[in-house]
Amino acid sequence: MQDKLSVGPSWNEIINTEQNKPYFKNLCNFLDEEEKSGYAIFPSKFCQMAAFNLTPFDKVKVVLIGQDPYHNSGQANGLCFSVNNGIPIPPSLKNIFKELENDLQIASGLNGDLSKWAAQGVLLLNTVLTVRANIPASHQNKGWERFTDTIIQTLNEQKSGLVFLLWGNNAKRKKRLISAQNHLIIEAPHPSPLSAYKGFFGSQPFSKSNAYLKHKGLGIIDWALKG
Repeated sequence: MQDKLSVGPSWNEIINTEQNKPYFKNLCNFLDEEEKSGYAIFPSKFCQMAAFNLTPFDKVKVVLIGQDPYHNSGQANGLCFSVNNGIPIPPSLKNIFKELENDLQIASGLNGDLSKWAAQGVLLLNTVLTVRANIPASHQNKGWERFTDTIIQTLNEQKSGLVFLLWGNNAKRKKRLISAQNHLIIEAPHPSPLSAYKGFFGSQPFSKSNAYLKHKGLGIIDWALKG
């Protein structure tokens, strides 16, 4: 069985509790079998908890929820929608950047690494944290959804004044876990080219998030990316 995935200390109690439960052990066994069968898994196990390592629990301001990681080689880095600097920007991220420019007049440049957002308190969380190479949604219904449910429930219960950005149907299913009285929920279609024109464009998630954070007396997010 694969080793437990390490996270920063602020998430340790929450995530260690989950990793000791039978469902998570079954998930780890599934991932082991995938590897033994010769399938590549993205992102690598060293990056699967990147969102938690880069965004400590006490620093979370915005929770951006996507679907599952990029399934092409070299893309997934453990942060939803993000790729490392120097990797060609995938279509969904291109559309996110188009909306960012339309919303806040911020040009994104050629850098698809969203770790700057993560460092400011944007938890970049997919509903499913792994995928088999070249097969989207291949690791759905293996246990990751229960894990990310717990993460979202815990944030909902233990914090207030968060912004939840739910992009796509998989993300929108998490709405049932979030109190609209205590947090701001912004829903939109997935930024994929297949759905971005159905309401993602024009949803203004970046300006709405900052307006809410400012209203709550919290620091806004600098959404600009350089490079």
